[in-house]
Amino acid sequence: MSVISQQSAEHYIWGNNCDGWHLVKSKQLSVIQERVPPGSFESRHFHQKSEQFFFVLSGIATIEVEGEVLTVNPLQGVHVGAGKAHQLSNQHNSELVFTVTSTPPSHGDKIEKE
Repeated sequence: MSVISQQSAEHYIWGNNCDGWHLVKSKQLSVIQERVPPGSFESRHFHQKSEQFFFVLSGIATIEVEGEVLTVNPLQGVHVGAGKAHQLSNQHNSELVFTVTSTPPSHGDKIEKE
């Protein structure tokens, strides 16, 4: 067992210059820390099997879930159930840092909506 941090985690780049770090990557659970620069966003999508919990560490997230737009401030979170179309964006001037926890892991379970 070891302490996990952004420095020791597997890193990847997604979208328009966004970063992700796999803090936990197992068959049952995925915990990722992500960084989203101002003006960046993910594609609108859903997961057939995975449910997710987005938790903002810094910045402000805008998350649209099934047509409802939510503003998520630091130390707040949103649970998105399996099958719910959603899209996260950073519509503010500071970078957004959050964690997303998925069970089961959402990789390979993402279906683009538009």
